[in-house]
Amino acid sequence: MVMQNVQIFGVKGSSATRAAERFFKERRIPLHSIDLYTKPMSPGEIKRFIDKFTLPGLLDTAAKPYEDAGLKYMKMSDASLLQKIEAEPKLLKLPLVRGANKIALGHDEAAWKEIAAAISSNR
Repeated sequence: MVMQNVQIFGVKGSSATRAAERFFKERRIPLHSIDLYTKPMSPGEIKRFIDKFTLPGLLDTAAKPYEDAGLKYMKMSDASLLQKIEAEPKLLKLPLVRGANKIALGHDEAAWKEIAAAISSNR
């Protein structure tokens, strides 16, 4: 049987990313953390999240980086927006969590519990 683990896309220093890591570690679920500053998400990976949450839905519109980037007042193409996200991952609602064919966005313990339950039932 394949050992399933959780992927957590986030950034060092993000309290929400640390919360997700702690959540899965406490449940002894293997996890793989990806720091988006050192390794941006692949187009296919981010597409999974866009398909579920939409590209505007991935943005943390309340965060300072969003305001600093002037995105509140700018209209831009999805391709341009994806380039901005790659350069500044804190534009996203972090963390992005993936496991057991489920995904979660931001600090969402209910969704994390679903992922943990799905992985635990497959062990």
